Amino acid sequence: MSEAVKPYQEEGSKKKQVTKMFDNIAPYYDFLNRFLSLGIDTIWRKKAIKLLKNKDPKVILDVATGTADVALEMSRRLNPDKIIGLDISSEMLEVGQKKINKQQKDKIIELQLGDSENLPFEDNTFDAITVAFGVRNFENLENGLREMQRVLKKDGKLVVLEFSKPTIFPFKQLFNFYFAYILPAIGKITSKDPRAYKYLYESVQAFPDGNKFVSILEKTGFNSNQCTPLTLGICSIYSGQK
Repeated sequence: MSEAVKPYQEEGSKKKQVTKMFDNIAPYYDFLNRFLSLGIDTIWRKKAIKLLKNKDPKVILDVATGTADVALEMSRRLNPDKIIGLDISSEMLEVGQKKINKQQKDKIIELQLGDSENLPFEDNTFDAITVAFGVRNFENLENGLREMQRVLKKDGKLVVLEFSKPTIFPFKQLFNFYFAYILPAIGKITSKDPRAYKYLYESVQAFPDGNKFVSILEKTGFNSNQCTPLTLGICSIYSGQK
């Protein structure tokens, strides 16, 4: 399971280590995302957000919001009344808040420091919930999903964007080589954290992607669950309803 993979070879829970890792790489996170994905990550986010368009959600929770990329994109595309972005890394939220202030979205987007597996919200609060590249970092995946199901309103929609494992030859082999060797080498030089982008590969390999994750969504109370692979399976969009 994904919770067995930790960023660092040291004592401490996965949650604490993930917090430390994102605090370390926060200043470089946005640049590395654009550079290492050749900008494709922005397209993935837009495709995920598009799944919420017909729901016209007014109150949205963005779990593992990081530097608020998804929250900002939703504020532009979905015209919500309120977006709350929650993350365990204060340094990532600080970067995100600067972007929100610069784009004058502070009246719509509110960032909160918090634990995705113990959400500080009442039952049936949100019309929609998004998670982009965050669920594989959960210490207990099912606990996090159950919490999201709890705070989602009836008929509310969950959209999860996450890396997955390609299966098509030779793309699978090229993907694994890039993620296992090239990406960590670049990340080590630019982010000053030698483990962060090696952990990225390890966590993607350990994550129960595809139909396995769809089954977990069903187990944790979601229905009408779907998986849509993107870019030859590098990434997948998962969706479900309460």
